[in-house]
Amino acid sequence: MNKLKFLAMPMALLLVLSACEKDSGDTDLIEPQTVEESATPEITLEVTEDVINVLKDNYFNVGDVKVVNFYLPDGSVEQRFQIEDDITFSMDQIELLREVAKSSKNYHTNNLVNPGTLTIIGYTGGGGFGLSNKERTALQWAVNNYNRLNLTITLSLTFGTNYQDKDMVVYHNPNQSGSGGSAGFPSNGNPNKFIQIYGLDNFSTNVNEHVITHEIGHSVGFRHTDWFSRQSCGDNINEGVGSIGANPIPGTPEGYDPTSLMLACFSTSEDGEFNNNDITALRYLY
Repeated sequence: MNKLKFLAMPMALLLVLSACEKDSGDTDLIEPQTVEESATPEITLEVTEDVINVLKDNYFNVGDVKVVNFYLPDGSVEQRFQIEDDITFSMDQIELLREVAKSSKNYHTNNLVNPGTLTIIGYTGGGGFGLSNKERTALQWAVNNYNRLNLTITLSLTFGTNYQDKDMVVYHNPNQSGSGGSAGFPSNGNPNKFIQIYGLDNFSTNVNEHVITHEIGHSVGFRHTDWFSRQSCGDNINEGVGSIGANPIPGTPEGYDPTSLMLACFSTSEDGEFNNNDITALRYLY
């Protein structure tokens, strides 16, 4: 599953399939931890050499690849591969990556979203997976963040339980510890479908907006902008351009951007808005 770390995040870089945030240890920060769930899917994934090679061929960091349980809005669980703490892939997505690696097309083009209207639903069902009133407001604000920029992609938001035919579904995961969110990257011109948030009840609507806007950013193809340091998380980890395919977008800083919405971790003071570099990045790609 994708985890959004409680600290902060910039948006000037692209990736491929999923990400989120976690805690750096400061008193005002919260780090979501992966939870071993009791419900186990029938098919057990394994981190094999073949899976590692597929990820390597697509320029992902394979320093810590693991299998985690990923909850869907109906409460069912599927297993996914997780890398870099907050990026997840289903087995089907691994197979898509295998084909991408064989393709002569531009890597990033293959993992952006086709222009047009994207349907997004805020899930309101039971079992703890439905969004609270605060989270629904935050989702509306997040959608507004994108639509006010007049991009080549437009988000069409509804609320309800019939998410099967929607491009993206935003829901609360009651089984995840910590505070943040998780998502994935686009494939075949389509955005990542499932966006989880969790542990945000005690945060402001603006912080909820920040997390949701960030995860939608991953879902349309953006990666964390502090990949080279994870400085927003209080870390000093350079994941390497070659290993993860981090590509700076013209007009945005390649160094640390302390106010970007796509930083790896977030704080309690987030206002939920893009900074100018985030907007430049969005308009460059869409």
